[in-house]
Amino acid sequence: MFRDELLSDGVDKEQIIFINFEDYDNKALRNPDSLYKYIKSHLSKKMNYIFLDEIQRVENFPDVVDSLYIKDNVDLYLTGSNSSLLSSEIATLISGRYVEIKMLPFSFKEFVTATNQGKNLSAAYRQYVETSSFPYVLELLETPQEINPYLEGIYNTILVKDIIDRKKIADTLVLKSVTQFLFDNIGSELSSKKIADTLTSGGRKSDSKTIEKYVSSLEESFIVYRAGRYNIKGKEYLKSLEKYYVADIGLRNFMLGKKAMDVGHILENIIYLELIRRGYSVYVGKIDDMEIDFVAQNDKGNTYIQVSASVRDEDTLQRELRPLKAVKDNYPKLLLTLDDDPDGDYEGIIRKNALDWLMSN
Repeated sequence: MFRDELLSDGVDKEQIIFINFEDYDNKALRNPDSLYKYIKSHLSKKMNYIFLDEIQRVENFPDVVDSLYIKDNVDLYLTGSNSSLLSSEIATLISGRYVEIKMLPFSFKEFVTATNQGKNLSAAYRQYVETSSFPYVLELLETPQEINPYLEGIYNTILVKDIIDRKKIADTLVLKSVTQFLFDNIGSELSSKKIADTLTSGGRKSDSKTIEKYVSSLEESFIVYRAGRYNIKGKEYLKSLEKYYVADIGLRNFMLGKKAMDVGHILENIIYLELIRRGYSVYVGKIDDMEIDFVAQNDKGNTYIQVSASVRDEDTLQRELRPLKAVKDNYPKLLLTLDDDPDGDYEGIIRKNALDWLMSN
């Protein structure tokens, strides 16, 4: 996509070098000396845009990357599979400055666009949460019986290649139990001790330190995301009782079955991921003895967001508004629901349909 954009902006083809190291035709270039000589011989005097796809297939690739990086006329882009190169490892391998772009599965808006369902957002949302947000699932919508085997393959790849093999984890049953527990408790306040105690009571003895290691491994592999807590009045970040969200609801359905279709927590999970996509740092807000689902922070300040499947019941509406009303600053406050109603305004708190918000820019 970015190469296409460069070409449309007038960049010459000769200024763009693209190499996919999974292509067997490029096997010789997996040798670092051969790769460097090849790229150097193709550099133009103008700015050169170099795209190296699946860079981890190149031996000692950091030496090549560092040598290219220091050239004034090189703009360098690397991609790597998580199973071969975790983001935490990239930082230790590549010196100098770099920007990391973390990829997420399809947003709801991308899914709607790809499936051409813009005229019926409710039906699109139902399909989005019942199937998966992984892009390849679009190829399987006509053969839904193939979706679960595909998701099983992703799940096994992440657990086996990304975590068990790389982290040398011996007790795989506890890891799988931790994963299932996190998937089953999206949007709930958790601690390592709480997870360990729950697993131990269920016959899988563990301790807080082991749980922390396993949860961190799941985060590194981008199968789960952690939302820490933020004290709004004290303006401080708290170190206890985080919440966790999963990268894909379809993967959660595969693991837990249809019993996992708890509408409110699923919506909350999808809103969390969308905030991450939009570049926010996202926390769970604490104000007095109340909680705000999300405090989304960027360079413009905070946005406070409550998420609820429905607030047509007056008691539910007031319960969701109460913590937002307790916040006395002037940053935006949103209440997102699945209710198909006109937008509402409650003393500056804007209630919006969540699907409309997900489709907005």
